[in-house]
Amino acid sequence: MERTIELVSVDLVNLYGPNDKKWNHFKQHFPKLKIIARGNQVKVVGEEPELARFEEKLQAVIEHLNHYNRMTVEIMDSIVNTEGHVIEAVKGNDEVLVFGNAGIQVKAITKNQKRIVEAYGKSDMIFAIGPAGTGKTYTAVALAVRALKNKEVKRIILTRPAVEAGEHLGFLPGDLKEKLDPYMQPLYDGLRDMIPPDRLAEFIETGVIQIAPLAFMRGRTLDKSVVILDEAQNATKAQLKMFLTRMGKDAKFIVTGDVTQIDLPRAHQSGLPQTLRLLKNIDGISIVPLDSSDIIRHPLVDKIIKAYDKDDDLTAKKNTEI
Repeated sequence: MERTIELVSVDLVNLYGPNDKKWNHFKQHFPKLKIIARGNQVKVVGEEPELARFEEKLQAVIEHLNHYNRMTVEIMDSIVNTEGHVIEAVKGNDEVLVFGNAGIQVKAITKNQKRIVEAYGKSDMIFAIGPAGTGKTYTAVALAVRALKNKEVKRIILTRPAVEAGEHLGFLPGDLKEKLDPYMQPLYDGLRDMIPPDRLAEFIETGVIQIAPLAFMRGRTLDKSVVILDEAQNATKAQLKMFLTRMGKDAKFIVTGDVTQIDLPRAHQSGLPQTLRLLKNIDGISIVPLDSSDIIRHPLVDKIIKAYDKDDDLTAKKNTEI
């Protein structure tokens, strides 16, 4: 019997290993088969029972690799030599949201990041509101990637308002996508930490992961997805209403924002503060505030934020006295 297996949605570099070392080790477990791999195609020749066993174990290896972004010859041996479907139990890593690239273990580190994770478990819509550097967007992306890897959803949709922070979009070079990509960069950064480059490119090409400006959400119904709206403080009331009412069945919405960093033109008012007031007592919606204690960037970031907050307080006090 001859069978051709297509390797899809898998990091081939990690599967095969340097100079095909891992792959050659895996093949040694199946001496009765003739196995030829070319790119993402594997041709296998042999008796049917052994062919079925090979395909079952290869699928288990791929699922493990996709879940943990990690594969060693020892793990291959464990999967092949264990009856049934096996995914390695990683001790002490119950809090790991995603096993990312280069051995990264993405966890909720601070108290309020953990509250975001808890809120995700009990609510379908979560607002994570706090200053820069608190990890709200990164945690949201990790939750989305975890849901996709666990096959809880079919898509991840990431969006931001394309608002110019003191710069002019029209003067940037390139087509619309090239103009908008810089605004989406923080979302790309999180994904690149958590998904192998080839798989990420495949997910984006096939629409499994979609990254688009907020205006592109109009008219859509977003179901079986984790949908993240980042920088929501730069959305107007009408835009937020439009976005939040896109929610379809089996969807999770995560909205992140910082009400102290609004970049909207003076003629437009942020809709985020009002939205938070309107929705704070609705079952199924969780609002998680983050603060300076959650800042996990360079220690100077916390000091910078506090310096600006102090100056704002002084300015407000002087204006009141006048």
